[in-house]
Order: sequence, then structure tokens, then C-alpha cells
Amino acid sequence: MALDPEGGQMSTTVWTQTDLLRELDQVVEGELNRHMKVAKEWFPHDYIPWSDGRNFDGLMGGEPWSPDDAPLSDVARSALIVNLLTEDNLPSYHHEIAIIFGRDDAWGEWVHRWTAEEGRHGIAMRDYMTVKRLVDPVQLERFRMTHMGTGYTSSHSGDMMRSLAYVSFQELATRISHRNTGKYTDDPMCEQLLQRIAADENLHMIFYRNLLGAALELAPDQAMCAIRDVVTGFQMPGTDIPGFQRKAVEIAVAGIYDLRSHHDDVVAPVLRFWKIWDVEGLGADGEQARTELDAFMADLDKQASRFEDKRDTLKSRMNIG
Repeated sequence: MALDPEGGQMSTTVWTQTDLLRELDQVVEGELNRHMKVAKEWFPHDYIPWSDGRNFDGLMGGEPWSPDDAPLSDVARSALIVNLLTEDNLPSYHHEIAIIFGRDDAWGEWVHRWTAEEGRHGIAMRDYMTVKRLVDPVQLERFRMTHMGTGYTSSHSGDMMRSLAYVSFQELATRISHRNTGKYTDDPMCEQLLQRIAADENLHMIFYRNLLGAALELAPDQAMCAIRDVVTGFQMPGTDIPGFQRKAVEIAVAGIYDLRSHHDDVVAPVLRFWKIWDVEGLGADGEQARTELDAFMADLDKQASRFEDKRDTLKSRMNIG
């Protein structure tokens, strides 16, 4: 807070992005050190049953892919494809956060560490899915080229506060999606791999969540407005994946990731951690943002309940078990 030079009243300080980066630098360093202590080293090749693999048709003269190669439902395949293609756009994600957070000091160390850890996810998932013939490799590669050719630009690009808020929720949403997809495949080794990846995503969420928590103490009005904007307009980064809307509906109907999990397992827990409803000292903008956030969460809960009521009908209509 700062004194109003005309009226002598307290007014909310508006922090520039440069000032926020500087003020949060020590928090970033502390969170990076904590992350490095708790993050576990693991190797993608350990999770791949290489001896199960065999040549495909084409240059190797093997057998073409068939849906009968693996006892996997269409929904499970869709979920695996969406999860992998989302991970594939890592170069664009790195570009986005490097521009916002910079590549100096602790911020830069985190950007590169996060990118390296995320890179393992795509490597491991693609190797597993290819060796086990879970998906059509030709279709998967065409999807990848289309998706990465589109690139990714965050709707919060250039806005540090909103970007921190977004990744706090997005990393947790990705964790939930990976974890539930692994269960849905009914493939024990695939589930173990996706649980390992989900554990990484959870640590990434904690890093960003804690940073935004510090920003909320530093600039409560700006942070509250950022949280409101992100929550009310949230979209996962895979929306440009070919056929995403159809796949997202299938995934939701199957219960892998739906409105209920988004409300109960992603948004609400993070808001509780930040103690959003107990934050004091908000100005008019912050209070308005919190009021709108509260109304949105109530409506999201109602939407989730309505969707659950329709789930059996939708499953039957879409032939989802």
C-alpha cells in the first residue's frame, strides 16, 4: 500500500512486471532449492518394455499397426494421445516462460530445469505407446506435426501474474489427467509410468503455487484479479490438438477429466491453499474479483453436478463403457 499524495489515503500499489520479478527472486531461489532436494531422478528407459516391441511396416518391413495390437479402448487411446501431444509442444512452452520469467539467476535456472523435466515426459510416453503399439504411429506423427506446427501462445502471454496463476492450475490439471488416464488404460505398467510423470507435475504445481502465494501477499489486488481471470477463462494448452473437442468430451464422459475433477481436484484445492476467502486488505478491484470468483465457483459446481446427472445417458449415446 502507498499514500495518496493528494488525499493522504491509502491506495493499492500497482507493481510493474520488472518489480515483481525482482521482488520474487529470493522466493524463486528458495523454491528452486526446495524442488532440487525433493525431485527424484528417474529414467524413461526403465519404464519401457523394449522386448515387447516389433517392427512396423514401411522401411522395416514389419506388421502395420492395428487396433487389435493392444486391448485398449478408444477413449483410453484418445486420452493418451491428448496427454502426449500436450507434452509435445514443449518448445513453445519454453519460449513462453523464458520470455515472461527471463533466463537470468534463479528464474532462468528454473525455466531450464522445468523444461528438462518436462522433456522426459514426452520421451517416455511416446516410447511406451510405440513399443506397446497402443496407438497408430502414423496418425500420431501427423497429429504431432499439425499440433506443433500451430505452436502455442498463452492467452496470458507477457503477463507474469496471470501466467503464474495459470500454471498453478494447469500443472495440477495435467497431473490429474495423467494419473486418471493411467488408471483408465487398465495397463499396470502404463499406469506406473503415468503416475511417475504425474508426480513431476505435482512438484511443478507446488513451485508455481508457492510463487503465486508470495505474489498474493506482495500485490493482493493484482494477484486476485489474475486468479479470477485465469479461473473464469481456463483452458488446457492442448485445445489446438486435431479433434480435441471430441476427445475432450469422451475423456470427460469417461470420468478421466471432467468438470467435477476440475472443480474438486484442481481449482478448489489451490484456492484453499492460498486462503483466497480470508485475504485481507484488498482494494475495490480485488474485492470485486473475489466476489466474481466466488460466483463462478458456485456456478462451476452446479455445472459439474448437471454433467454428472447426464453422464450415464452420454455414455450410452457415445458407446463409452
